Amino acid sequence: MGFRKISLFLLRVSIGWMFLYAGITKVLDPTWTSAGYLNNAKTFVSFYQWLASPGIVVWVDLINQWGLALLGISLIVGIFVRYSALLGVLLMALYYIPVLSFPYVGTHSFLIDEHVIYIFALLVLRFSDTGRS
Repeated sequence: MGFRKISLFLLRVSIGWMFLYAGITKVLDPTWTSAGYLNNAKTFVSFYQWLASPGIVVWVDLINQWGLALLGISLIVGIFVRYSALLGVLLMALYYIPVLSFPYVGTHSFLIDEHVIYIFALLVLRFSDTGRS
């Protein structure tokens, strides 16, 4: 196994662990909700506030919690990596957009924050031969 394959394997498993841990900690915390994050959106405010509305946020939370956990499992195990990577890109974009106050992202970033880095790393996994599908 060459350095390229080992590097892709380590990237896939480490990002997978990050997603799995983020998802499981949300699943196990009965008080966790995405409402605060969504209600503080700086971009597409009305869309994100709609997602935070009482009838919708329950589903948003469920999809977020289990989406993160299943995405992590997929990447760690190496099954459906290409599909999971694309769903991860979408999820990271949905996390990035509400904190974007162009050209600043949050309080410590200019255009690029960790969500953008995750997007690029997931795109590397999507277009490489890592995993089994």
